[in-house]
Amino acid sequence: MINKENNSDIEKLTKILSSIQNLYYKKKEELEELQLEISELKEVLNNLNSIISNKSFFSADEIYKQKIIKGEESEANELFQETVPKEELQGTNIKRKIFSNDNQELVCVLNFYDLNNVEIKFINPEKKPIRETSEEFIGTFLKGALIKIKDDNPGMELKYSYVKDTDIIEKIEISNIRNVKDYDLITSQIRNLLSGENSSPY
Repeated sequence: MINKENNSDIEKLTKILSSIQNLYYKKKEELEELQLEISELKEVLNNLNSIISNKSFFSADEIYKQKIIKGEESEANELFQETVPKEELQGTNIKRKIFSNDNQELVCVLNFYDLNNVEIKFINPEKKPIRETSEEFIGTFLKGALIKIKDDNPGMELKYSYVKDTDIIEKIEISNIRNVKDYDLITSQIRNLLSGENSSPY
């Protein structure tokens, strides 16, 4: 009788342990993703601050705060979007990395060069083949991101590079991307594509 009770207690404790372990790894993964996003945001802020500081005696955050205080938020946004000439953006790069679902392997690297061109490089693309004609690629990436961007930005252009002698996509190059918001959407849908999630409304 005592052995049966002990076995029952051990089974319950094992289930509790398993649940706590799953929760631990889930929270750890969420924390790592959050740290990566914070790092990316910091890089964007540093780039913007550097660019705008070159055009003014004030730092970018001081300019922005002044605009908010005056109730001119829209003008502040225009300052970030319109007054910086393309020459000032040359050499900038916002880099992002996407890892496998278990967070053990790097599967993709994205670069946003000169706040204009996006390069998406798949690491070991044969492990998770992505094909231009697949329903997952069309539904998640094309309809979920590029078509939306193209509607607002007809000048956007797209180019694929393939693994030699296959139709497996190794690299995607997108030119004439106008802002970080579009880059965010591209990153999000590539992440969904690689994780097997389809967030397209189509």
